[in-house]
This record gives sequence, C-alpha cells and structure tokens, in this order.
Amino acid sequence: MTDDGQTIDLVTRVRAGDAAAAAELVRRYEPIIRSRVRVWLRMQDARLRRVFDSMDICQSVLASFFVRAAAGQYDLDKPEQLLALLVQMARHKLGHQVSRQTAQRRDVRRTESGLGELQVTATDPSPSACYAERELLREVLDRLPDDERRIADRRAEGCDWAAIAAELGGTPDGRRMQFARALDRVADQLGLDSV
Repeated sequence: MTDDGQTIDLVTRVRAGDAAAAAELVRRYEPIIRSRVRVWLRMQDARLRRVFDSMDICQSVLASFFVRAAAGQYDLDKPEQLLALLVQMARHKLGHQVSRQTAQRRDVRRTESGLGELQVTATDPSPSACYAERELLREVLDRLPDDERRIADRRAEGCDWAAIAAELGGTPDGRRMQFARALDRVADQLGLDSV
C-alpha cells in the first residue's frame, strides 16, 4: 500500500473510532507538531516557553482533529494534506493562546517568574481516554441541529460532499461550509479550541 493509501486508510479508521489508528496517527504526527510549536515559541518570546508546553498545544490539536475527523469534516487524500492541516491547526491554536497571554491583564512579559513548564503526559490513548473521546463526539453530535446532524451521519457513512448536496440540496461547497461552521460553533461551545 502506498503512503497515500496508508494515510487514507488511517484517517478512515480514525473516523470509525479505531483506537489503534488514533495511536498510530499520534505516533506519526505528534513529534512534528511539537517541534513546530517549539520553533514558533522560540520565534515569539522566550518567556512564552515558560507558560506553554508544546505537548499542551499538540494535545489540543489532536483532540480537535479526532472529534472533527470522526464527525466527517475532513477530506484528506495525502499525508501532506494531513500534516498541513495539523500544523495549521497548531499555528492557529498557539497564535490564539499567545494573543490571549500577551493581552494587558495576563501579559507574560509583566511577570518575571511565568508559570513554569507543564508536565508532559503519555501519548498512548488509555481506555478511559478513548471512552472520553467517544463521549465527546457524542456530545458534539447531540448539539447539532437535525439538518447538520444528517450531514454528519452521511459523512460517517462515507458520502462525499457532492452526494450529500444531491440528497439534501444546495451545493457541495455550501454543505461543506455549513458543516464546518456547525462544528466550529459546537467546538466553541464545548471549549475544544482552547488549550
């Protein structure tokens, strides 16, 4: 199987809730995400490294990815697409946290001691973590209105955006954007995009 085929298979298995596939995705992509986050932190302000740990950002990225992938948001065909998506998510999450941190009332530059490095946790998903991810996905899906839930159901069945648009009306891009906005809204309600 080619690397492209392996990536498609991996994302498909993650969508289906396969814990081994999730662990494999973490094994492959966590070091890259953490490395990029550490570089970005060095490029910002060295004091930010006392406040943020690359593991925290990485775990937030992967949690958001798993929920959104299981809900069917992403169409990824190549490893480069998956890597680019994860790196973009990490950059966005870090940028958001740095903006929050450097706001006047929390500015890390105003306190000399900082918060210190946070502890690194294990990367293998435990049974309780897998259960928590399933519960989180269920909560995300429960918060979707009926029309957006139908889109999620069709995506979980493997339907592409053209088939969903043909069935439910509208355009493929319109349905994809509707679903992306719905997941953004629910992620915001649940605090998934915060670290």
